[in-house]
Amino acid sequence: MSDSMLFLIVLTPFIGAGLIVVTGNRPNLRETVSVATGLLLLAEVASLVPDVLAGETPGLLLAIPVPGVPLALQVEPLGLLFALIASSLWIVTTIYAIGYMRGHHEIHQTRFYAFFAIAIGATMGIALAQNLFTLFLFYELLTISTYPLVTHAGTPEARRGGRVYLGILMGTSIGFLLLAVIWTWQLTGTTGFKAGGILAGQTSPLVIGILYGLFAFGIGKAALMPFHRWLPAAMVAPTPVSALLHAVAVVKAGVFAILKVTVYIFGIDLVGGSTASTALLWVAVLTIIGASLVALYQDNLKRRLAYSTISQLSYVVLGAVLANAASISGAAVHIATHAVGKITLFFCAGAILVATHKTRVSELDGLGRQMPLTMGAFLIASLSIAGLPPTGGLWGKWYLALGALDAGYGILVGVLMLSTLLNIAYLLPIPLRAFFGQSPKTAVQFSEAPLPCLVAIGITTAACVTLFFFPGPVYQLAGMLIP
Repeated sequence: MSDSMLFLIVLTPFIGAGLIVVTGNRPNLRETVSVATGLLLLAEVASLVPDVLAGETPGLLLAIPVPGVPLALQVEPLGLLFALIASSLWIVTTIYAIGYMRGHHEIHQTRFYAFFAIAIGATMGIALAQNLFTLFLFYELLTISTYPLVTHAGTPEARRGGRVYLGILMGTSIGFLLLAVIWTWQLTGTTGFKAGGILAGQTSPLVIGILYGLFAFGIGKAALMPFHRWLPAAMVAPTPVSALLHAVAVVKAGVFAILKVTVYIFGIDLVGGSTASTALLWVAVLTIIGASLVALYQDNLKRRLAYSTISQLSYVVLGAVLANAASISGAAVHIATHAVGKITLFFCAGAILVATHKTRVSELDGLGRQMPLTMGAFLIASLSIAGLPPTGGLWGKWYLALGALDAGYGILVGVLMLSTLLNIAYLLPIPLRAFFGQSPKTAVQFSEAPLPCLVAIGITTAACVTLFFFPGPVYQLAGMLIP
């Protein structure tokens, strides 16, 4: 039953997309279909939890398009964690989108919901990929299906942002990632994910280092500098799309893929202490600090949050290249906690836009007294992104720090502390000026965003706090990656 469920999990969002198109002329029914599809998908993914916790890894062969290169699905702890995050946040984002898209009078709403569903289907394929070939196909489908979402507005600015988005992501995946996949197949005769990796003893340390670099930079969705510009460029998209990019699917697919390749293609024994991992470690450090410094000077709220995401993604890369049990667990936990924190921040940014049409940090003085729910949620999510209690964002940084100490890189604990200070510097002034800043004397009075937006914001804000007190289920799956 679990084997066939894998196919249903990938298929369900695509069926949902078709139903969304069919019901497009009836908005209430269309959006009901979207939410119902999300609920069904979450139930399907959740049905795999008992098997995975029992140590099983159900799989399903779909086709063999090339001899020795199957198109196949399989669930393991990291993929299940990613699928649970994406499927649950899809429901919340759809609820939010109902309020946002109607409140902001967006055009082409049926197209938006349909491509959103297709993107989630691609994300499920990435989460459940049994091998590099399957992962690559769904990775490319995710890029292509999100392009119409990024360019949704149809303006010259949107099309320009879409070109950057598509150019960098397709360029890195075809130029680097595809080469790495083919090279791995040529060396090992397989592209399958395997506990402990498949490359040990297959080639020289130099080739291993080059391969790891190709994977790290070829997975452009992880936004390692210098291949990060697609992310701020994509901020021309509607806010629900930004939430999709930053929390539900795209960037999480990137860091998930790097973590999965590290554990199941290279193996932590091969990565740990290698020249390539040391070099990538410092690339991750530069991305963490550099993107945070850029964020400090962004007045556009969504761009500030975009550079924050670029910085936070490299925490996961850092955990991958440190390659020990604590760091791998910390990276996996951070995928979950960052998802709920960052989606809340983007939900709040969209709520501000819908209610006030304001997009700049400098315009938010005094807004907290008119939108206390939104700005209160922004404050809690900011604490989570900074890794401060009582929010779940603390735990990813905690285990990453332990991993850095285990690997003999005490200096990285200082990097994480500096990053936390920078997070505070570019995020906390936003709610503080909203609550304590003086509104302009001619300021117009505003109210909170539509109810669906507030419901979604409330759910994800609660998740930020809940993951502080109850991180056990997330950590249990994360801890299964390294026996």
